[in-house]
Amino acid sequence: MLRQRILSALVMAPLALGAVWAGSPVFNVLVACAAAVMAWEWDRICRGRFSNSGKIAACAVFAAGLLGGYAPVAALGVVWCGMLAAAAFSRSGWLAMGALYIGVPVVALSWVREAGGLTTLLWLLAIVWATDIGAYAAGRTIGGPKLAPRISPNKTWAGLIGGVTAAVLVGDLVLWITDTPHVGLLSLFSAVLAAVSQIGDLFESSVKRRFQVKDSSNIIPGHGGVLDRVDGLIAAAPLVALAVLAMDGGLEVWR
Repeated sequence: MLRQRILSALVMAPLALGAVWAGSPVFNVLVACAAAVMAWEWDRICRGRFSNSGKIAACAVFAAGLLGGYAPVAALGVVWCGMLAAAAFSRSGWLAMGALYIGVPVVALSWVREAGGLTTLLWLLAIVWATDIGAYAAGRTIGGPKLAPRISPNKTWAGLIGGVTAAVLVGDLVLWITDTPHVGLLSLFSAVLAAVSQIGDLFESSVKRRFQVKDSSNIIPGHGGVLDRVDGLIAAAPLVALAVLAMDGGLEVWR
């Protein structure tokens, strides 16, 4: 399983980073396609099949991903309409929530790349990836008390601390490599994003446990589905998007 995870990451990471580097429209298309897959996975978790409400949600988040970098308000409107339409067709709050759960982070990611710039998005990705790796390494080597045994029995407090520590170190490293002005608050923000990323992971685990599903899908060998791979990112992305909006720019103006 570990070998599969590494091989899959070696294939996916260059593709993702290449799209991030290219920016729009390449990145927007990648995000939109990933969003549609995640909508299918969410429907699969909740109902075990791709229903009409799931198809509506998939179309909505796909369109939101394409629009997010150029017209974020309109994109959020599409997400809201998709959620309402999915609710009307399915009469299920869980299915309708999927459009919001996926759509808002999708818009946030597109917006961060467009308004926050390349460095800001790379910093976010580095923090989330470092959190996953640090948490896995610390959890396996140290072990100890469980973080949320009823939701995710394998997660430990040591893993959380290791993930946050790795995120701060790697976040600072990205700032140093990119020669970005660094203030202490950015290290604190890195820690917050790492914690939120872990909460996102736990949330998706809780949903899968509620519906008695192990993985969101099996399209990524060793990782499960797209939702399983980016659950932390979709939790952290809206916070960075809000920071970009509040500061009217990316890391280079966060002084």
